[in-house]
Amino acid sequence: MKVNKPTQVKGHAKSHKWKDVRGKRCRPPISASELNSSPAMARMAKEHHLSVKKKPSVKRLKSKAKSVSDSKKNTPQSGLKKSYAQANGSSAFTMDNESDDSQDWKDYSQSIHGNGVDTSGDMEDVRPGRLEGESLHDCAERDDRQNHAVLVMQKDQTLCFRGKCFLTCLYGRVEVMGFTIEEGQQSYPIFSPASHCPLTITALESSEHTRDDRTAASSILRKYLSAASRKKLLKRIMSNSSIILLEPMETPLTRFLSSFPDLSELFSPPMSELMSAVLDTPLNGLGMIPLVSTIEGLKMSKDYREALNMVVNACKGDMDGCAVILICGTKNVGKSTFIRSLINTLLNHTTSVDYLESDLGQTEFTPAGCLSLLTVREPLLGPPFTHQRTPEHMIYYGQSSCESDLDRYLESLKVLWRRRSQSRETPVIINTMGWVKGFGFQLLVDMIRLLPVSHVVQLGHSGTTQCPALTPEFLRTAHGFQTHPPAQTALDEFTESHSPPRSYTHLIVQSEFQGVGRQGTAKHQRTNEHRELSLLAYLSQLQSPDPGPVRPLHSLTPYQVPHAAVALGVIHCEVVPSHMFYAANASLVGLCCLGEKVTSRGGPVLLSQAPICPCVGLGVLRGVDMERGLYFLLTPVDPSILRKVNCLLLGAISLPSCVLTTQPGFEGEMPYVTTDYSFDLTGAGKLRVFKGLTRPSQTGMQ
Repeated sequence: MKVNKPTQVKGHAKSHKWKDVRGKRCRPPISASELNSSPAMARMAKEHHLSVKKKPSVKRLKSKAKSVSDSKKNTPQSGLKKSYAQANGSSAFTMDNESDDSQDWKDYSQSIHGNGVDTSGDMEDVRPGRLEGESLHDCAERDDRQNHAVLVMQKDQTLCFRGKCFLTCLYGRVEVMGFTIEEGQQSYPIFSPASHCPLTITALESSEHTRDDRTAASSILRKYLSAASRKKLLKRIMSNSSIILLEPMETPLTRFLSSFPDLSELFSPPMSELMSAVLDTPLNGLGMIPLVSTIEGLKMSKDYREALNMVVNACKGDMDGCAVILICGTKNVGKSTFIRSLINTLLNHTTSVDYLESDLGQTEFTPAGCLSLLTVREPLLGPPFTHQRTPEHMIYYGQSSCESDLDRYLESLKVLWRRRSQSRETPVIINTMGWVKGFGFQLLVDMIRLLPVSHVVQLGHSGTTQCPALTPEFLRTAHGFQTHPPAQTALDEFTESHSPPRSYTHLIVQSEFQGVGRQGTAKHQRTNEHRELSLLAYLSQLQSPDPGPVRPLHSLTPYQVPHAAVALGVIHCEVVPSHMFYAANASLVGLCCLGEKVTSRGGPVLLSQAPICPCVGLGVLRGVDMERGLYFLLTPVDPSILRKVNCLLLGAISLPSCVLTTQPGFEGEMPYVTTDYSFDLTGAGKLRVFKGLTRPSQTGMQ
């Protein structure tokens, strides 16, 4: 493929052995303008007086936070300008509601300070709770000149919020969705949008017990606050206190998303949380809005926590090879959240975690329709659309479901797994689809048989797993789509001399969060909206990393690609060759690399079958010039990699309608958009071909 403009591609660090680590990464100071309150926030302020009259409540943690060992420096995978989202979050502990008065907490805290003695023993009696309302005014200070806020948190206190910001731990340590952030580490971008469960910051017990808390904290606060503000917060410093710095965050991702009218309030509380938002605090204007205790963060059940601890301990222990953990369960049961918590917790102890994506509809690091294998080196402190990144290996399947071609799906996963270096001593997390009935269940059986799985974590709700338990014993007789149980002779039945079942650990986790098993109905919470957000986040990489106005996609200069240089294929439906260009124009395409050289007889090269080949990224085919024989392509993929691309694959993953209808800068008639179209006409819709036909041996199987 011929290309004509340069970009930068980040390399990947070498694999590291399992060890305790603490990243000592530092981010240079950033200058960000103060974020003004949105119109929705102004409306919320008028109703705020109704919520502040409510008596606040606190929550008590059931288990203590784990300590994190020291380690060597870990270099981040990419800078904030290029990979501006490395996030996904919520608290890693189950909480119980318990009413309390914030003023009582304030008075009790001040009485401890008044003693003038070490309070390390007394802190065990201080009740943890949600920071909200008056308590936030007591423990937070804002510096308007530098446009940041400093917050003092006591052990087990939590801050649940909506919005986005940079978080730096200046003193002590805090936890966000299983990942421990300690003083001396880099600033982390954290995202808590309305599309997912609100994020929670939890203060942990300090690992330092020998230093003078007031003296150490004073020297730290001097860099960020005025003398008066410093004096106020020093009164809050106790043994086991943590100090965090919160700064506003604006990135190409957030600027691009907010340029669409329908997404302008994505990082504001949804309608159901408007009365629970706390607006009048020192954190106001930083881009984050605290929530009162009536709004829960992530709720983890007892077996949820036990499964996390068991898997992490297994990875830390001496295993025969590395752990390969397969996470499965029905839709909307919390698989993705469990995986983010697991990855974050593992990153407290190791420098990297491998991740195999087999869920086509709800992908974690790429737009939908991609199967991928990549190495995670940074915590996930936000939902998937906030940490889109380029995998080491990827195959473009082109659909959000695999039901039309099950064999191609399984063969693609086999190809990805073979590309993983077997010498790596890194744990592997496998994400699976929420399709656990019929063929979907058979695919799970195949994956456990085909991949060297050491742990199967099966999530369910309401006391069941919504499908048979995938235990080693069950797998002995289960039929997969491609695999079958071994034949059993009559002698085996009488002597019970069966071959031993495949050895792996099977864990059942019951999710108990509100709305489990049901798709969200609020704005931005439906699965199709999540897919659109991930694709928009991927396209945001086309924006300049420097601050400035958003450039609409139609204003960007595309690459020019000769028809004869690449093959064009449609992989999700049957399209006659004469209509191939009409189908591909103004569509999303996978940029792939065929093993054989593309040869042309003077015209375009069209594929008749869907190949299984590496994909280096996605692009928007924004135009086709038949006279000059050119494709016009927009993509964030680096030109040095584009030169290897010789195939464009069109799938069923379509561009979000907002890209074509609501981008700024349009004047006159919008291209590619029409309302004069009837699906009642013969041949107007797509012709779907189902290749997952039932075999005789599978009749009646689950």
